[in-house]
Amino acid sequence: MKLYDYPPAPNPRRINIFVAEKGIEIPRETVDLGKQEQLTDTYRSKNPACDVPMLELDDGTCISQIRGIARYLEEAYPQTPLLGQTPTEKGRVEMWDHLAFMNGMLAIAEVLRNTSKGFINRAMVGPHDYPQSPELAERGKARIAHFFEDFDQQLAKHDYIAGDFYSMADITTLVTCDFARWIKVNIPESCTHLLAWHEKVSARPAVKANP
Repeated sequence: MKLYDYPPAPNPRRINIFVAEKGIEIPRETVDLGKQEQLTDTYRSKNPACDVPMLELDDGTCISQIRGIARYLEEAYPQTPLLGQTPTEKGRVEMWDHLAFMNGMLAIAEVLRNTSKGFINRAMVGPHDYPQSPELAERGKARIAHFFEDFDQQLAKHDYIAGDFYSMADITTLVTCDFARWIKVNIPESCTHLLAWHEKVSARPAVKANP
């Protein structure tokens, strides 16, 4: 088993924290996104989506996408469950993890990829080129503000994102909050519950090991 990785990027960081929380040892191979190594023919033959991370199994099976990788690792290494234990918990983790990604991480990506010179004609992750759109960047800024407010309200009622247990939803939300710094946006001081939660989960050893 091998994990194709690029630690500076937010999505690889999500899986790296997930793996560390479970205590799994997986060999890594770096795919340098800055050099666009994800677009090479060699990597594309394994992962047509041309994204990172990707998990390659011993039989040659390749799994990309965070949810696919996390699901495989949860099933293969059920100790320290991070996707919920009961049907209700599993549903809530899936729901809140998706909301954090859709309303937070993708909103930040809208701003970053539609304003940075490094992403000219690469406004979306994947094998295809797309032009930048200033309108999407502006929409992303509004979405980020709502993401912080919405998740602050959730944490006013629960210790963790999906309830009263730590899960993948917390990992995705933490990485999203930190990813916002890439566009010089921080958690607002008014979001006191989100700030307190962020300080708490940032102190976890698995998070410290994957800054």
